[in-house]
Amino acid sequence: MTTTVTVSPAGRPQPWAQLPAAISDIIGPVLPDLVETIVDNIPREIVEYARPLDGEFGAAVRRGVEVALQRLLLELPGTDQPAFTPEAQAVYRALGIGEARTGRSLEALLSAYRLGSRLSLRIVSEAAIEAGVDSRVLMHLGEALFIYFDEISAASVEGYAEEQSRQVGQRDRARAALLNALLAPRSDEVEVRQLAARAGWTIPDRLIAIVLPLDNAEGLRLRLGERSLGAARGGQAVAVAPEPQSARARRELELALAGRSAWLGPGRPWTAVSESLKATMAAVGVPPVAEPRWVVEHTVEVMVAAQRDLVSELARRRLAPLDDLGEGQRERLLETLESWLRWRGERKKIADELHVHPQTIGYRLGQLRELFGEVLEDPKARFELELVLRARA
Repeated sequence: MTTTVTVSPAGRPQPWAQLPAAISDIIGPVLPDLVETIVDNIPREIVEYARPLDGEFGAAVRRGVEVALQRLLLELPGTDQPAFTPEAQAVYRALGIGEARTGRSLEALLSAYRLGSRLSLRIVSEAAIEAGVDSRVLMHLGEALFIYFDEISAASVEGYAEEQSRQVGQRDRARAALLNALLAPRSDEVEVRQLAARAGWTIPDRLIAIVLPLDNAEGLRLRLGERSLGAARGGQAVAVAPEPQSARARRELELALAGRSAWLGPGRPWTAVSESLKATMAAVGVPPVAEPRWVVEHTVEVMVAAQRDLVSELARRRLAPLDDLGEGQRERLLETLESWLRWRGERKKIADELHVHPQTIGYRLGQLRELFGEVLEDPKARFELELVLRARA
């Protein structure tokens, strides 16, 4: 049996080009039995398919086997055509897409292809040997089978990856829409539940809002996990996450946000998580630090940051007695005044905090009383002074 090979323009013939066209006449009669053998063995040897191959799935498997064997064994021998027609390639892409939609890994389908390749080689080789086909042709036949099934696998891998990408895109869009619905000032409970179902997200009873600089948000979703939702919003990275219900959960959340200058809002029922976001956004004006902070533990700083213009006006009025002092003296008296307010006038504690001699503290306090007068005895004035001094931090 002689072979005529037409070399492709690239200079490398397809492996089936090495086969004589007449091989199809030898293999054709065994093709129906080969199809049945493969279809029968798939549920026996591939655990994931251990069910009757009927219905739409069974029809797709049978169609895939028939198209593959007919193309390789009847149409391609002696030609340098590509492995697939567009229609055939669509069959194997569709099988990969179907696997992705069922949520299975691709390994089951690839195992089925390997099984088909192995059975095809055995049965086709037996038919060829009985017909007296030359051993050299058998070698080319084996090569053609393996390469062809590799092409089938590649088409299914492509379809699988494309479907996964599409699903991820759909899920991400659903998660983004869900986040927007949750953070709306008046969230629609029905809409939120519908979006959560579409996103595959179980709504926690209570949520917290998390805000951090966009520059620090890389990898945030991975760190917070699928139980969180996040997006860019108002120039910040914003996320919602379940409110920690234990000290351990709280530490784990803080660890996930370490080094990101994050603010964590107060816990709220999921229907009111927009309130948590409002409180957390108010904290953005507080000077940043690397470690995460809880809004409820820094209430004064957050309130001051949210009303900075009013606090600045209050500071100008309350600290006016120091306006005529030099910068150095002014700063020394300001830090002494802040410590005095904090320690309720306990001179030793003030001295320890400022690392100066108690006599020095006494001298500075005398200056402050001379400058501020009876204001220092007024509880309302002392509160306002403490407020504006904290705002300087």
